[in-house]
Amino acid sequence: MMHVASQLANDFLVWAQATELETPRDRLNKLVHDNTIILSAMLVGVVGLIIFLFWTRTGVIARATAKEAVRQPVFPLLLVVALVMLVANTFVPFFSLGEDVKMMEVCGLAMLLICGMFLGIWTSSMSIADEIEGKTAMTLLSKPINRRQFIVGKFVGIQTAVLLLCLPIILAFGGLIIYKVFYDARESTRDDVNMVTAVIEVLRVFPAIVLCLMEIMIMSAISVALSTRLPMVVNLVTCLAFFVVGHLSETLVVSNLAKLELVGFMARMIAVFLPAVGVFNVEAKLMTDGNVPYEYLGWAAGYSVAYVMASILAAFLMFEDRDLA
Repeated sequence: MMHVASQLANDFLVWAQATELETPRDRLNKLVHDNTIILSAMLVGVVGLIIFLFWTRTGVIARATAKEAVRQPVFPLLLVVALVMLVANTFVPFFSLGEDVKMMEVCGLAMLLICGMFLGIWTSSMSIADEIEGKTAMTLLSKPINRRQFIVGKFVGIQTAVLLLCLPIILAFGGLIIYKVFYDARESTRDDVNMVTAVIEVLRVFPAIVLCLMEIMIMSAISVALSTRLPMVVNLVTCLAFFVVGHLSETLVVSNLAKLELVGFMARMIAVFLPAVGVFNVEAKLMTDGNVPYEYLGWAAGYSVAYVMASILAAFLMFEDRDLA
């Protein structure tokens, strides 16, 4: 399944490469069109999230979980670390033969992914596993709230906290990309760089940022499911293993086709259950100055929603008969 998903992803990106426009102004118009569609879809999602948080019973749990996550010391720590690393990547030379802007973009995406994913996994472990062990969950479930509402509320609250963390990082990231474009142009004495060039760089990166948020959402859903049965440390290690193996399984499947049957079989079996994280990896597209089309994000969003729903369903099953006494 992961190999098929990655093949479809590559087909989408090759199609986008073939249809890219030549002039900067035409390219800017195309990017504005695509990002407007993406932003409109995200705005619909944000409105739905607000309605869920303030007009549903499960939203009470979600708001409490988000507040708890924001008050944790790890939240400001991750925010400060991410902002400091973004600023450092803006001024530290990468010795990339004129491609420092693209290297900064890739490093910024990695920092956004790591910080958001760590907060999601940490919060799910603290909010679910610790509450189960500390008998707090039993007190909460004694109220007119069932176990499914508890899981859904925790997951939505965790995603709300992740969005609150990622929003200032994304804003700072976009501003630093614009500054980096002019900074490198000044350092290399180029006079062909203008605001259109800088805005194009920001708009190129935005779809990749959305894909990072989707990957964070999937890893958070997996962590929520595991937190119903595993303590915090085991959950952190397991999610890290899922993340690493998920990135390696596609390579194992492709490299062992028609070679080592046992290795290929194990890789394909792992790829069936682990998320196809290669779908969200478009750094190669950014490095080759390409654009990620909004159609690709629509397909990736559908895959993310399906995997999140499967993970939450697994959480329902594992938490249904969990003894809380």
